[in-house]
Amino acid sequence: MLTWWCLSLLTIVSCELQEHESLDAQLEANTMFPEWFLSLVQNLFTYGLVIVPGALAIRWIKQSNYIEKINPGGWQYKLILSCVHGKQDLVDVEDLDKGAEGSQNKSERSGDAKKLIICVVGLQCSYLMWGYLQEKIMTSTYGDLKFKDSQFLVFMNRILALCMVSAYINMVKQPTHKTPLYKYSFSSFSNIMSSWCQYEALKYVSFPTQVICKASKTLAVILMGKVVSRKKFPAYEYVCAALIFVGVSVFLLWNPQETEKNYTKETTFSGLVILIGYIVFDSFTSNWQGELYSTYKMSSYQCMLGTNIFSSLFTGVSLLMEGMLFSNLLLCLSHPQLAYDVLGMSIFSMTGQFFIFYCIETFGPVVFTIIMACRQVLSIIVSCFMFGHPLTAQSFLGALIVFIAIFLRIYAKQRSSRASKSEVESGSEEKGSTASSTFDKLVSNCYQKM
Repeated sequence: MLTWWCLSLLTIVSCELQEHESLDAQLEANTMFPEWFLSLVQNLFTYGLVIVPGALAIRWIKQSNYIEKINPGGWQYKLILSCVHGKQDLVDVEDLDKGAEGSQNKSERSGDAKKLIICVVGLQCSYLMWGYLQEKIMTSTYGDLKFKDSQFLVFMNRILALCMVSAYINMVKQPTHKTPLYKYSFSSFSNIMSSWCQYEALKYVSFPTQVICKASKTLAVILMGKVVSRKKFPAYEYVCAALIFVGVSVFLLWNPQETEKNYTKETTFSGLVILIGYIVFDSFTSNWQGELYSTYKMSSYQCMLGTNIFSSLFTGVSLLMEGMLFSNLLLCLSHPQLAYDVLGMSIFSMTGQFFIFYCIETFGPVVFTIIMACRQVLSIIVSCFMFGHPLTAQSFLGALIVFIAIFLRIYAKQRSSRASKSEVESGSEEKGSTASSTFDKLVSNCYQKM
């Protein structure tokens, strides 16, 4: 009976999948809009079916002061307090003391060469394999199938990360959580949109082009920081951002068609539009979460948990409503190599996130940024070697300008932080701003990889 039921289910889902693909093909043939735009509109519509009712409910709860009308000891009170109001009035002195001790002992831990080797090897292996599998899934064929659903990849990454960070938080004591859960939904939405753009762009641009364009998001982060947090940035940030913009322009534009015949096919206008979307969404993610941390002082893992809860909810509901969740699972079952690649990509993405947090907590954001800048160079080399992307002298010059600007930014930031530490050594307010800056850097680099 169970076997018959499974076979019936597989047959039904297979028929639905074939009909869905044929409808997509007919729709794309009969419309002026590209496939990625139609997929984007569909995703946004299904996200709205979750976001709009939730926003209306939260607004009603706040305006009616509903929490004052229910039993303070009941489950409704606890749920509304955690999701809508938060616990910002609580002050955990022990957590603040632990944070101070951690900052004092950081210099002692940073001398451990074994830990540094673990960080370097872990980050490089995790994200090199993640980038390789990402490009393989989105550009290769599995039998007669070419996988197209970027949202399913985002869902698999988030659900696995959610399970692992939940287990970690249950095992390792965390600070008292004070953040209203709904506030994670803003950065969660921008996070899944940036990840969707990242996967979808590989249908239209090469992986080296994507890496170079992602490196150019410094200017977007600066602009978004002014809008979201009203931050002020030193002059070297603008200089480095301008250099990166020049390098990206050289990489994308000074590439003769006769040298690379497939370049105009790979790097299309649609791909560049999607990459711009990635940069905007990812810049908002880092600035919004940095603002949350400076207000509520949650731990990095609590932030990771809250973001992944909403990311899994949005993408899971969207896939169910579009009828693609079980269809994609069926594809993975019928194509084992695809299943291995999707699972492997999700695992490497998850381990990379944990190595990010471990590296920054142990050695600080400067060492981490240097490691990840080297990873970007290695990712381009691996992609060119494995997938045959040619690089001309002009594109190599553009990439070189970008990475020189990145390392100059690291050097200038380190000099600036040393100067500020020498000027201010006792102010507790300075410690709070330093913690916020560190977390901002952490989140920015973490979620651009997911």
